[in-house]
Amino acid sequence: MKKHLSICFLLLLCLPQVLLAQQEAPKRELRAVWIATVANIDWPSQPGLSSVVQQEEFRYILDEHQKSGMNAVVVQVRPTTDAFYPNGQELWSHWLTGKQGQAPNPPYDPLKFQIDEAHKRGMEFHAWFNPYRATFDTVSANISPKHITRTKPEWFVKYGDKLYFKPGLPEVREYIVGVITEVVRRYDVDAVHFDDYFYPYPTKEPFPDDDDFAKYNNNIQDKDDWRRYNVDEVIQMLSDSIKSVKPYVKFGISPFAVWRNKTVEDPRGSDTKGGLTNYDHLYADVRGWLEKGWIDYSVPQLYFHIGFEVADYAKLLDWWSKNSFGKHLYIGQGTYRVNSDARYKAWHDPLEPGRQLRLNRSTPHVQGSVYFSSKSVMANPNGVQDTLRENYYRTPALVPVMSWLDNTPPPAPSDLKAEQGFDGVHLRWKAAANGEAARYYVVYRFKKDEEIDLNNSSRIVGKVFGDQTSYFDKGALEEGKYNYIVTALDRVQNESTPSARVKLKWKD
Repeated sequence: MKKHLSICFLLLLCLPQVLLAQQEAPKRELRAVWIATVANIDWPSQPGLSSVVQQEEFRYILDEHQKSGMNAVVVQVRPTTDAFYPNGQELWSHWLTGKQGQAPNPPYDPLKFQIDEAHKRGMEFHAWFNPYRATFDTVSANISPKHITRTKPEWFVKYGDKLYFKPGLPEVREYIVGVITEVVRRYDVDAVHFDDYFYPYPTKEPFPDDDDFAKYNNNIQDKDDWRRYNVDEVIQMLSDSIKSVKPYVKFGISPFAVWRNKTVEDPRGSDTKGGLTNYDHLYADVRGWLEKGWIDYSVPQLYFHIGFEVADYAKLLDWWSKNSFGKHLYIGQGTYRVNSDARYKAWHDPLEPGRQLRLNRSTPHVQGSVYFSSKSVMANPNGVQDTLRENYYRTPALVPVMSWLDNTPPPAPSDLKAEQGFDGVHLRWKAAANGEAARYYVVYRFKKDEEIDLNNSSRIVGKVFGDQTSYFDKGALEEGKYNYIVTALDRVQNESTPSARVKLKWKD
């Protein structure tokens, strides 16, 4: 009896949050996960798997996140100056095949495969690059003689147990921008994504760049300012390059949580006491990049709990909200800390992740979340994945529109037809004859007497990639009359006017 009473008490505690989560779910919200390949954190599960097993693992990951309501994935394609795609300037990653420079067996293009599989599930694909990290360690057995650290050793510096590009060298900046632009040109990516690794997180030793500063200081007197200039150059050059090749491809950064501390470094900073900052230690002026319009979105890694004295989640959320400068703000959620960080009780509280999501949704300019990382979400610590599926992400969401990239909706599809099948409804339509081609189609289903409200995302029953003009709805199995509508989305998620509705009477 006591056990049953305890369960009932917990359900009563959770019920208001469940109702609130469902009521607040917006139609437009980025819901994404990071899929890390470095050290095989998320995929593949180990180096050297056959291509078939690699593909099976990736499909399973996407299927699980699709069930959780995700509409985008951020996949690491260049973790250590290596590649998860063929025929580029850099060698195959040893995280993929077990040996740097060795192709998958049997041969395939992992990046194209990943992009295609994501798009089949209605998910955006954000290609995640690490710009400066050249090796994960300096163990010679892991580094091919053909790796760029061997062929261009003058471009690199050892710091800690890793090799890094020298950010001050102009030829290094050109190389990094060229490698990434090549991927944008060759592949159907939706976004280019950087995380928080710019200049490396400091160790006890100073970063060894005195000679480069003396040679390439560009008349900048202060070394810290010069380091920020070096990173600024890469960000601006890459931003310009991406938009010159494909103006619709987004460019986003996921920085460390603290830009600067208000009371220590800068009155424009956050009310925090962070021992590290983007601006002063990683030389990444993310606030400046947003203000100048060089990037389209930021995903600050708010891997702290609400009320944390040094860096309070709520205070940081408020600061980033007020410093987004009209660009999209998504929040990096520290799922990996849930029920695993013994130092802080908050991460053992099953309600903490939900509190953070509700706070996100109630804060201006916050338009979604990205979870670190895929494996942590799928492990379902404290029921996080269940909570997303059953509460917060129970209804679908479309990715928010970036109107500065494009604010013109595509033309609507036409000639929508519905036909009852044995176990569902077959829908077919025609793509618009003129105008911009659809990137996706969104299928809505309403009951006979229900108001046709396209802002009601709970009525979205399907989303298919633009090369498909059909959908099979397995959900309409109750006897009655239904109205179907289809809309088109373009590459930046502008939605067309609705197609003409089609009515169907389901008969058992």
